[in-house]
Amino acid sequence: MDETRARSDAILVGARTVRRDNPRLIVHSPERQDRRAASGLTRSPWKVTVTATGDLDPHAAFFTEGDTTKLVYCPRSEASRIRGRLGGAATVVALGDVVTMAELLCDLADRGVRRLMVEGGGTMLTQFLAADLVDELDLAVAPFFVGDRRAPRFVADAVFPWTSERRATLAEVRSIGDVVLMRYALSDRFAAEPDAPPVDDAPHAGAADRS
Repeated sequence: MDETRARSDAILVGARTVRRDNPRLIVHSPERQDRRAASGLTRSPWKVTVTATGDLDPHAAFFTEGDTTKLVYCPRSEASRIRGRLGGAATVVALGDVVTMAELLCDLADRGVRRLMVEGGGTMLTQFLAADLVDELDLAVAPFFVGDRRAPRFVADAVFPWTSERRATLAEVRSIGDVVLMRYALSDRFAAEPDAPPVDDAPHAGAADRS
């Protein structure tokens, strides 16, 4: 996960994940931070979230941890109020009446983001996958069970492009200790080598889930 973060230009999580999990979303390894800095990048990727209501705490780790750009996307009608709530904690970006992930990707591309890591939660993953906007899906299977039917699912109800007739391509299976990582290619822009750039200049989105 840390290596994937280090190779990304920006990391996106939903506002619910910011509220519930209070994630830092930083690169933890000093060596990986140094490698990014040597390339002229911030030591951790940009942080991105999406909110319809602006119910975000400006003191959350998303805003206070890491010396990097923080972007909050929201509907145009809520932008002024959210800017007032967050102050200088983040740049608030208004996108239409409803924020769509396609518009968000276009705006990030205009800002220079080439590789976006969508780290969660389920609502964000569902929207990106259902809209066929993801080039790579990373799934990690851990060797234990969560015995709670209330535990969140990987994705919510939606119509997805991948079916029994259009199957995703399994590109790699890797053992990492007692965890199995599976990488799926979901578009023809998938980079087979982890460090390889996308094959064109469109924004490259990858979704990650730890199941």
